[in-house]
Amino acid sequence: MPFDHLGLGPEALRAVEEEGYTDPTPIQEQAIPIVLKGVDLMARAQTGTGKTAAFALPILERLKGQANKSFSPARHPIRVLVVTPTRELAIQVHDSFKAYGKYVGLRSTIVYGGVPMGPQQKDLLGGVEIVVATPGRLLDHAGSRTLSLGQVEVLVLDEADRMLDMGFIDDIRRILAMLPAKRQNLLFSAT
Repeated sequence: MPFDHLGLGPEALRAVEEEGYTDPTPIQEQAIPIVLKGVDLMARAQTGTGKTAAFALPILERLKGQANKSFSPARHPIRVLVVTPTRELAIQVHDSFKAYGKYVGLRSTIVYGGVPMGPQQKDLLGGVEIVVATPGRLLDHAGSRTLSLGQVEVLVLDEADRMLDMGFIDDIRRILAMLPAKRQNLLFSAT
């Protein structure tokens, strides 16, 4: 089944084609229609099978109607939060959102530790719809009030098994407490 049979719009299909993908992987074929419906999903697939596209493409498709060119940060609340266990994975996921979303017009940023918070704060205070973050740095920004998670519509826990293995359970609980009760929850794991 080609990508154009999964319910993705022309912007996503164009980006997918430019990335060199022709046919979806099994995780993409199964997950994309479910994520598009806005229901919760727990999925498992081996590393390298396209899990990021399986959630990023349908999220971008669902939210593309909320894209706008306004300079007001209030017009760009955080609607998607992707939490990953490591900065390397956060960078990879953010790069995927940028590649798949280049024709959609939603703003995104990445927050992780080991670098100064200033540039991240500037992005967050400028307004973004999508935040990809590691747990610790996300909590740092929440503590300094440079972000609000009160309008998050989609939560993705990517490599959730690794986050729990790495001892992030308390951080995840603190993050969940900041989110609206009504949201789509997506949990992706390799094991």
